[in-house]
Parts: sequence; C-alpha cells; structure tokens
Amino acid sequence: MSKIALIPARGGSKRIPRKNVKPFHGLPMIAHSIRAALRSGLFDRVVVSTEDAEIAAVARAHGAETPFERPQALAGDHAGTVPVIQHAIEALRRQGDAPEYLCCLYATAPFVQPVYLRQGFEALAARPDKSYAFPVTTFAFPVQRAVRIDAAGCIDALYPEYRDTRSQDLEEAYHDAGQFYWGRSEAWLRGDVVFSPCALPIVLPRYLVQDIDTAEDWQRAELMYAALLRTGEIDG
Repeated sequence: MSKIALIPARGGSKRIPRKNVKPFHGLPMIAHSIRAALRSGLFDRVVVSTEDAEIAAVARAHGAETPFERPQALAGDHAGTVPVIQHAIEALRRQGDAPEYLCCLYATAPFVQPVYLRQGFEALAARPDKSYAFPVTTFAFPVQRAVRIDAAGCIDALYPEYRDTRSQDLEEAYHDAGQFYWGRSEAWLRGDVVFSPCALPIVLPRYLVQDIDTAEDWQRAELMYAALLRTGEIDG
C-alpha cells in the first residue's frame, strides 16, 4: 500500500514573492510541510512538484525528493491543483511507482501536524467507498448572519431568511482548512470532486488554521506559531 506525500510548490507567487522558500520561524516555509510529512511516519516518499530550481534545491536539503520537473503549463497563476496532482501520479507511474494513496500537502501550511495527517489517512483507509479526506474547521461566526454592502453603500443581509433566527438555532458551518488532501490515486485521476459527499472531514481546532496570502496574514501566522510552540499546542 504505497503512500506518497505530494507538495505542490511553484515559483511564481505574486502576493508574497517567493513565499514557498521565504523564512518562516527560522526555516523556509516549505520545510515545515516536509518535516511534518516525514515525522508522520506515513509516507513511502515525500515528493515536491515544482518548476523552480531554487525550490527544488531547498526541498531536497530538507529531506524531500524532486524526481520530476513540473511543466511550465502547470506552473502559471491559473494552474489548478488537481491537474498538478494528476501529472505527478502519471510521472511517478512512468518511473515505476504506482501509489495507492496520494496526500496533497500544501507548501504554505506551517501549522499542519502529523497527528492530523495520520487521522486523515486512517479515516480514508477505513472507508473504501470514499475518495478523499481533508481537514476542516468551523467558522467563528454563523455564516447565515453574514451581511453585504449593496450598490448604495448600505448594509443588507446576505441570507434574509435567517435574519431573526437565534444563532444557537443555526446549523454550524465549516470551511476547508487549506492544509492537506488525502486521496486515492484513482480518485485523483478520475477527477472526483473534492468538495462533495465522496470526501470525509477531519475537524481541526480554529487556532491551527491560518491562510497565508498577504503580509498581514504572514505576520499573524508567525505570532500564532510562536505562541502555540510556547504552549505546546504544536510540534514545531
């Protein structure tokens, strides 16, 4: 039962230039994901998919493999994650490796913890009828109470039907944690829809989830990471 961790890491990040190798708490950002994958003890190989020579060198220095180069056609701003995963599976198969499971682990997920990687695999392996398992967390505020600003610059309810419903009576909503996606290789190749009933949730506490898309996100993430290390909430 071969299991591969695949870390997509293109070189062309626009909002935070060179984000994948920018130092985060003393290590290149991508190194945190590589270390979590290695510490989990789950994977036969930890592979980085990139078109960028510097990212490839950093990945290898921290224990990952770069057995193929990502095509430039899959390295642009509009390249989707699933085609990148499909390319990786097909490239590995051509090299004689046919993983049964592939976990797509984002390069910018410094809060990812081996325990949740293991939970994701165990959940998926126990449900042969499912294609994927990935982490989610709850919204901090009921999404049914969201508001919008209309064309006149005034507030309006996004979901007027819930305007008078008590918050405790509203269904709790979750969002993708943006860390990793376990999948069966055949499901990735078929293009099964990830956000669908064929996927299983791994529920994370909100303090382990932080998007890192802007300079402000980055600063907040470093402060959170340092605090969680001090309290022993994460294994850095």
